[in-house]
Amino acid sequence: MQRGDVYIAELKPRSGSEQQGRRPVIVVSHDGFNEVESWRSIIVVPISSSKSKTQRGPTVVIIEKDEAGLSKQSCALCHQVTTLDRSKLGKNIGKLKTSTLCEVNEALKKAMNLS
Repeated sequence: MQRGDVYIAELKPRSGSEQQGRRPVIVVSHDGFNEVESWRSIIVVPISSSKSKTQRGPTVVIIEKDEAGLSKQSCALCHQVTTLDRSKLGKNIGKLKTSTLCEVNEALKKAMNLS
């Protein structure tokens, strides 16, 4: 498992406006943690294919159809970054292009007010 990998994950239980259900997520935790199987928590960004989500501003990154195994144009919801136990990760469906991962990094900085 590496930063930028896209997995199908089970986002349950969730509440309110949090993304939930079975959906793709981007692994954004440090590879130092990702490579240690006994480290159970993985930091992820949920992905949505909802067109309305693309208008959410600077914390949303568009991911084009067919990138990272996605069958539709989708968006990374970097303002909904969360942790998951490894057991909630299913199949690895692909990996983001380096340029898209750089956009995700910038959106995460904006979402968390990091310089």
